[in-house]
Amino acid sequence: MRLLKWFLLLCLVTVPAGFGVFYFYPYKPIGAGVIIDRLEVVKSKHELYAYANGKVVKIFTIALGRVPVGAKEYEGDKKTPEGTYTIYAKNPNSAYHKNLGISYPDAAAIAHAKSIGKPPGGDVKIHGLKDSQAWYGRFHRMADWTNGCIALNNEELDDLYAHTPVGIPIVIKP
Repeated sequence: MRLLKWFLLLCLVTVPAGFGVFYFYPYKPIGAGVIIDRLEVVKSKHELYAYANGKVVKIFTIALGRVPVGAKEYEGDKKTPEGTYTIYAKNPNSAYHKNLGISYPDAAAIAHAKSIGKPPGGDVKIHGLKDSQAWYGRFHRMADWTNGCIALNNEELDDLYAHTPVGIPIVIKP
């Protein structure tokens, strides 16, 4: 019984301390002057890789659409697309802090959605958190919560946004 009390006490102290370290641990930004030339998402790992000159310069942990397994088929399926796209736009005034626009849907996605009688959807972004929810910080990625987008916390998104030009490829893998 005494061992159980010590274990519970240890948990009551270390678990909150661990969450505190996780939340407040300083973010290490991408180096000054680095220009991202390719992005790659591996959905099964919940990771976004930022490349410059053929080398990974940053790995971000991400949240995905609420249904993370499988490629997007139609608007409203809550899936993040899979395939090769382009970052086609940057929006500094998004409802979700800022965003990088992904060129989904492509011709194949449009044709597939049409074949099943559904709209393909679109408006897929890499975005942050609503400014009123920014306090979630890194905890936002404890669950997949977007409608098919890729989400970072606002600090991470600011960093990626600053180093990512329009026109680069993004590959989204299962």
